[in-house]
Amino acid sequence: MVTVETPRLILRRWRDEDVPALAAVNADPEVMRWIGDGSALDEPQTRSRIEAMEQEWEAKGHGLFAVEVRATAQLAGFTGLSVPLFLPEILPAVEIGWRLGRSFWGRGLAIEAAAAVMRFGFRDRGLEEIVSIAQVGNDASERVMEKLGMRVARELEVADRPVRVHVLTRGEYEAAR
Repeated sequence: MVTVETPRLILRRWRDEDVPALAAVNADPEVMRWIGDGSALDEPQTRSRIEAMEQEWEAKGHGLFAVEVRATAQLAGFTGLSVPLFLPEILPAVEIGWRLGRSFWGRGLAIEAAAAVMRFGFRDRGLEEIVSIAQVGNDASERVMEKLGMRVARELEVADRPVRVHVLTRGEYEAAR
């Protein structure tokens, strides 16, 4: 079972008891504002998404980690790697993404978790490139991407919403370390 640890976080695979906590994150309209069409997700939808995350782990050897706060054992949300099937123009690609509950914003946890996932993707999974996608206007996510060393590669539309695709190659990642 793959686990990645940081000073404040444990990135781990999903458990059944994670469903209510992630469902609470997914039910918050402010958290979901920049995700897809902005619709919140209920508990059955969240359970289905977690099942899909676990299937990607089995099929691809990577996926979205549950982000657990080490000091409290609270589920903060998720971060990890997935294939962005919703954007066929950039395939084949592996995307880094994250979603944290509002009470965990502004503490640097997204950057800490995502930096650990970048290291995992490049060093443990041998990826040559990692992308990240943000709707135009989602400044907080784009700041995380910038701090990770990613650069804007292109701008596209997904379901009539403009998005920016950010990229970091393994060479760029290694050169910055």
